[in-house]
Amino acid sequence: MAIILDDEAPIHGDVLEVILSHVPLVDLVPASCVSKSWSRAITSSLRCFNKPKPWLIIHTQCTRSPYDISVHAYDPRSHVWLEISQPSIKYVSALRSSHSNLLYMLSPSKLSFSFDPMNVTWHHVDAPRVWRTDPIVGHVAGSIIIAGGTCDFEDDPLAVEIYNMETRTWETCESMPAILKDSAASTWLSIATTGDKLIVTEKFTGVSHCFDPTTKSWAGPYELRPDPRIFHSIIGFSNDRLILIGMIGDAENVTGVKIWKVNTENFECQEMGEMPPALIKKLKSETFGVSSVSVCLAGDYAYMYKSSEMAEEIVGWEFKNDGGLRWWSMKNAAAGDGNRSERVVFTCSVIGLPDLQRAMSLENRKFTVKL
Repeated sequence: MAIILDDEAPIHGDVLEVILSHVPLVDLVPASCVSKSWSRAITSSLRCFNKPKPWLIIHTQCTRSPYDISVHAYDPRSHVWLEISQPSIKYVSALRSSHSNLLYMLSPSKLSFSFDPMNVTWHHVDAPRVWRTDPIVGHVAGSIIIAGGTCDFEDDPLAVEIYNMETRTWETCESMPAILKDSAASTWLSIATTGDKLIVTEKFTGVSHCFDPTTKSWAGPYELRPDPRIFHSIIGFSNDRLILIGMIGDAENVTGVKIWKVNTENFECQEMGEMPPALIKKLKSETFGVSSVSVCLAGDYAYMYKSSEMAEEIVGWEFKNDGGLRWWSMKNAAAGDGNRSERVVFTCSVIGLPDLQRAMSLENRKFTVKL
């Protein structure tokens, strides 16, 4: 196949595909509209030469009315930061994120949530029956699970409710295990969602439980503590892998950060690698220490950052085919655009060309590469 542009010499398909592999994904959207030949070449280039990779997306919400949200994104395939202008989202409450790509806002009367790759579609529903201030929130299959985090005046601090997106109703479930009574809030729990279950882990003990939204019941406890020196644990799920990130030492002296792959059947852990010491220093906060970090995972990529403030540096790693890890760090291009009074939320999603085409086709949405 050869592409001929007017009187210019033809560009043969394989050469064009290599050239396109160096073009930022966001610029391939208009290029795919040039002709059917170009569209086929772009599809082939993305499949064979430089595949799309998970984006890190940073949402910054103003803490004053009208509570506007600005969005920046990092595309590791193209190694570029983008600023995304979009219509304002109806304010419900403070913006929050959960298990990498779920965004939500919860008030006493409303729950708004979005879980598509670029958070284009928002769902607005009535709030759960039990009022909560700091619950864990998960999206599993066609359900939104909300557990714990209740106000002091509620009778059951471990209450669990499911919003069924098909019937558009709330359902009451078995309460969280009693052992979680003193830690049943997102502040103290790390969560991950598989295709059919919600997994909950206490950050300081590694004690874990599984919730099945089909049977509406809990299983466990399971001990996720492969190294007795772990003082802080974070879990995540991507590419059919449950991942445990364990911080070694104590809050004042972190001596290591290790990564394990967890078997979801028996919860046995297999060590995958350890963060280089130079990168651990980049995660430390003068105010909160390294235990205030969070993680987003999608595909073969993970991003680790300070969750207590606007991170100036972000640490990332890639899960390699041979079972190892490739580490790096990068400056946060969004850090200089805001102020300390803004709320910062991170998500991570595998963004493909169709996702960008859909987002860019919507009115009042603009993507700008930051130089």
